[in-house]
Amino acid sequence: MKITVHAVGRMKAGPEKQLADRYFERFAKSGQAVGLEFSGVVEILEGRAQTANERRREEGQKLQTQLQPGTALMLLDERGKNFSSEDFAGRIGLLRDGSRKALVIAIGGADGHDQSLRDQADLMVSFGALTWPHQLVRVMLGEQLYRAVTILSGHPYHRS
Repeated sequence: MKITVHAVGRMKAGPEKQLADRYFERFAKSGQAVGLEFSGVVEILEGRAQTANERRREEGQKLQTQLQPGTALMLLDERGKNFSSEDFAGRIGLLRDGSRKALVIAIGGADGHDQSLRDQADLMVSFGALTWPHQLVRVMLGEQLYRAVTILSGHPYHRS
């Protein structure tokens, strides 16, 4: 299953980008052994509309272009469910084993995700009740994807 990260906003050079890239690289190298292929991070510019609803709608329309038939959609959203690392890995494994060809994991803009995306999402995941900067969300997502591969493969990186 191909996994793509869709992110609103650009990540500038710096330690956060280096750390995110490190985890995404680890994920890319180890994921193929468990049937997960990393397709990379697609960055889009933040919406320029006047209202939050219009910006969410504009950003959501850009994401829709990546959603081909058979693609699962996971939103990182404050209203999502808080999973353990094992459950997160298990959900990805279920999507893979359910013959999904692709998974898009979306990090929304400052205004969040459009309701139309929340309605069609296969899964909404929260990284906790706290608000996180987008740069750190990318680092945490990259690490959790790498951790998911280690869990699915039985590698000792994850200790619970």
